[in-house]
Amino acid sequence: MLAAARFLWNATRGHRLAPWRSEYLKWRVETYSGMKAETLGFREIYGFMWEQKWELLRFLHWINKMDAETRRNSRA
Repeated sequence: MLAAARFLWNATRGHRLAPWRSEYLKWRVETYSGMKAETLGFREIYGFMWEQKWELLRFLHWINKMDAETRRNSRA
């Protein structure tokens, strides 16, 4: 889960205590859902995260798999 934690840490850079203000996260939510980034606030971001929690968990699991594969290939 280190890769997932690293992704979340990097995605909220500059807004770690208020991640709903992160322009990167707003852009990612807008790209995925079609919701306008300018209108996204705390409620919208966390509502989106709650509705999409299984997809987000699958994404974080995929990040871990890709990180492990990258480390395995770099050792070879």
